[in-house]
Amino acid sequence: MAGRLYDRRPLTSWLLNHTSVRQQQLLLAVVTGVCVGLAAQLLKWLIEEIKFLLTSQFDVTRAQWLFLVYPVVGILLTALFIRYVVRDNIGHGITKILYSISRSKGRIKAHNTWSSLIASALTIGFGGSVGAESPIVLTGSAIGSNLGKVFHFDHKRQMLLIGCGAAAATAGIFKAPIAGVLFALEVLMIDLTMASLLPLLIAALTATVVAYSISGTDAMFDFHLQGAFSISQVPSSVLLGVMCGLVALYAMRTMIRTERLFSRISGLLAKVVCGGLVLAVLIYLFPPLYGEGYDIIENILVSGGRGDVGSVMNNSFFYGRPELLLLFLGLIVLMKPFATSATNGGGGCGGTFAPSLFLGCIAGYVFCCLWNHFGILGIQLSERNYALLGMAGLMSAFFHAPLTGVFLIAELTGGYDLFIPLMIVSAVAYLTIHFFEPHNIYAIRLARRGDLLTHDTDQSVLTLMTLDAVIEKESPRLSPDMELGKMVQAVSLDEHEDFAVTDAAGHLLGIVNLRSVRKLIFRSELYRLYHVEQLMAPATQTLTTTEDMRSVMEKFQGTKAEVLPVLSAERVFVGFVSRTRLLESYRQIIHDFSDE
Repeated sequence: MAGRLYDRRPLTSWLLNHTSVRQQQLLLAVVTGVCVGLAAQLLKWLIEEIKFLLTSQFDVTRAQWLFLVYPVVGILLTALFIRYVVRDNIGHGITKILYSISRSKGRIKAHNTWSSLIASALTIGFGGSVGAESPIVLTGSAIGSNLGKVFHFDHKRQMLLIGCGAAAATAGIFKAPIAGVLFALEVLMIDLTMASLLPLLIAALTATVVAYSISGTDAMFDFHLQGAFSISQVPSSVLLGVMCGLVALYAMRTMIRTERLFSRISGLLAKVVCGGLVLAVLIYLFPPLYGEGYDIIENILVSGGRGDVGSVMNNSFFYGRPELLLLFLGLIVLMKPFATSATNGGGGCGGTFAPSLFLGCIAGYVFCCLWNHFGILGIQLSERNYALLGMAGLMSAFFHAPLTGVFLIAELTGGYDLFIPLMIVSAVAYLTIHFFEPHNIYAIRLARRGDLLTHDTDQSVLTLMTLDAVIEKESPRLSPDMELGKMVQAVSLDEHEDFAVTDAAGHLLGIVNLRSVRKLIFRSELYRLYHVEQLMAPATQTLTTTEDMRSVMEKFQGTKAEVLPVLSAERVFVGFVSRTRLLESYRQIIHDFSDE
């Protein structure tokens, strides 16, 4: 049974005192699934209602000048909401989750249980070219994190509840429980053990049942298989995988570089104006960039040919020009990453789930049309099927999550008969992008700062360790003009062997090791003849407070030193790090994350 803990809330107190930690974990997985499932359906409803209110009266035969207004208004409202109501950065939701797992002990602020939901509804409803999935995943993870806080869970169990929230969010918004579990395992790096699998599965299933009860049991997209897969389609599936990997690489690097440009813009209004105007112009020229783009995906998956798909050119200057369809779709693929980056960079709130599915669907459709047009290998392919395969390929490459890509697309559409080509395209797309970029779109920001938790146990432990936690700061500091006798008196009650010699400003001048001066400290007649300056040795290697733990380990390995001094950015001595304490901390984290 869990230890007796006091909590002001009677129900929480009773659960803490009468249930085991394992039972609490399973119960909270159910509660998380219910809450996140409801939140996901609420977000979808809000987005659809705002979009219907703003665009339902548009004449599809001509361009709409309001497309130049709505995105700017949406980004402005979102930016003002974040700045003056939330007062915290809620962008890049899944990146924030990864950071909280690796650096914040699994703690996600309470406002994230609702703030991302409102902000993303405003952004996407008014045309922001992003997805609602990352915000709802952040919402779900925040719900799990804060429930774990109430029950005083440790870091390991807190991480699992965050994973439950993310799995429930993915399952609830897509009606895809298997994909939800796989997303938590592949993207959030939740370790796969029997102790973790059951709570993840329960949370995902609970959220899916909530979604079924509200919006029915039909798959998200009404897809019908057009021709069975045959062995002759393996070459085209492989080539599509390569294409998806390259398109994902283009999109990822374009987004990262565009985000950097926006980060250099100072001032809320300047960012809103720049991001809003770029997005507005792109949507005005290419209306399918408005919002998540799921209506475009539905159109392509349900249509039977180019004539039907041509409706994607509604409200654009391309309307009524079906011969320009492939050019139009190709330009959309090129422009979508800029539209997504402008949305988030300008102050909007949204993720890249929907953009990856949108890009994949169009890329797969265009690939198939070109293949059929040139009659490659004398094989005719199904546009519907390859649009579906493209979605799996782009998502697998974009998030470095091939299993999530396969099962999400199968669950989204009911396209289980395409499992073999789905796996081929997803695997090839993942291998293609991994050759150029080892991290997914969410992790790349953290990986460059050394803050990424991975499935590599050694790397994960080093990420979770912090230098500040192992610095020993209590030892007395010596001055260079101190006599040997006074030095002996100063260090006599200290258990350490190494002592820093600093000047008046705290800068490190050298180190005195008691073993090296052992012959002197036992001869009292020398106490007035020697000074610390004569006894100290220069520090051959130092650490800095901003150094990552991998670098710290490498310096210890390279110098064979037992202790190393740590300096601040101003080169002021902070304390010592010992090899012994470093290894103890490493072993403790390994123990904390060992299998139950």
